[in-house]
Amino acid sequence: MDVNWLSALGIDAFMARWRANVIEGAIAAEDRLELARLELLEQKSRLIRLVVLGVAVAALTIVTLTVLSIALMAHFWDSPQRLTAVWTVAGTWLVLWAGLLAWMYVTLRKANNAFALTRNELAQDWRALKERL
Repeated sequence: MDVNWLSALGIDAFMARWRANVIEGAIAAEDRLELARLELLEQKSRLIRLVVLGVAVAALTIVTLTVLSIALMAHFWDSPQRLTAVWTVAGTWLVLWAGLLAWMYVTLRKANNAFALTRNELAQDWRALKERL
């Protein structure tokens, strides 16, 4: 008579539960890594955009200051047509600069919230794990 001692002692059911938990944990870990990879790509894209916007803001700042300086000098010229034209150009550059600065600020705010989905998912996993224990 061949007795399966693992089955008789209930160890095989315990091992099966552990095996199922390990498999489930591995699948969950793969999902979390994939989510982190996707968010890393998104963060990288956001940072590249931020660098490009930073360069654009720096370039427009130089142009804006130059045009505003020319506008200030032109303010003292005698012709009112030149004054209107110079202030219009200066105002246009100022509006463009302010728009880029606002866009850069919004992008920077989004960059501060990196990996939010991954952090949220890991926090839920941690709570579920604590409940099981």
